[in-house]
Amino acid sequence: MERIDIHCHAVPPGYRQYALDNGHAQPDGMPALPAWSPEGHIALMEKLNITRSILSITSPGTHLTPTRDSHAADKTRQTNEELSDICSRHASHFSFFASLPLPSVHESIVEIDYALDHLGAVGFAVLSNANGVYMGDALLDPVFAKLNERKAIVFIHPTTCSLLGPGPGQVENVKPLAQHPRPMMEFMFDETRAIANLLLSGTVAKYADITFIMSHCGCALPPIVDRLGSFATLVGGGEDQSDGFRKLLRERFFFDLAGFPFPDQIHGLLRTLGSGGEQRLMYGTDYPFTPAKVVARCAEKMDERCKDMLNADQRLAVYSGNAMKLFGLES
Repeated sequence: MERIDIHCHAVPPGYRQYALDNGHAQPDGMPALPAWSPEGHIALMEKLNITRSILSITSPGTHLTPTRDSHAADKTRQTNEELSDICSRHASHFSFFASLPLPSVHESIVEIDYALDHLGAVGFAVLSNANGVYMGDALLDPVFAKLNERKAIVFIHPTTCSLLGPGPGQVENVKPLAQHPRPMMEFMFDETRAIANLLLSGTVAKYADITFIMSHCGCALPPIVDRLGSFATLVGGGEDQSDGFRKLLRERFFFDLAGFPFPDQIHGLLRTLGSGGEQRLMYGTDYPFTPAKVVARCAEKMDERCKDMLNADQRLAVYSGNAMKLFGLES
């Protein structure tokens, strides 16, 4: 069955050097920046019948110098141009989500227009927090207003939890259980924190023309949606927002299945989404941070489990159809 991979990453030469120069040889506690090339990626695609991959830059992102906004903006532009060039040279295989130099507001607004109007980006990849500023923070409202104006697709990817320090540009990375790489657990919690803040702040409801993609099968969000929505009734006599949050998740979000959603995690997300929830799911590999052999094993497990859960039409929607509709791709 044909697949479209909406969660995969590129590590092009310019970005690799930028990350290494700024202390990210072992990003987020992982062993190393993985090797990556368009040719190697395409070989994996052919093996797994992936007809299109939407590339993005993952954690730690492109704003690696917290006190130098203009420098980060320049590096973000260079990285986006690298991805655009790769996609132009391999147009039948790749599209890309552009990066933004968040939390720099003006520079990000400029990059939104440039990436859409000149580079051919199909949307934007943002991290759960940008140097300690979480998605949904009022500081970022002008950025979300611009994304809303452009009716953008926003792919949210987790990163290491960061806290703002007392001084300008002071950011502390939080590393509980530091002996384990952060993507194992902490990524799931940090993206959940970001999506919760987007919902609780009213950002999702306010900017109704943005389409969001949440990574990793909803991370840790599904079990606590009711807690998030109901907690206002405990502390301020507010109204229960659980049903409203579920409606926003069903109508404004898509969810990729990168990682290890089978056999258990998928059921919690589908229960949260309700009837027709499979229409909000899309395939993802997390390659190359997930090695090719593991990607292949995950694909096999997905095939096995989905046959027990979904009919042929539903599986087709998850593997490729939902992405085709969202991104306007030809079948």
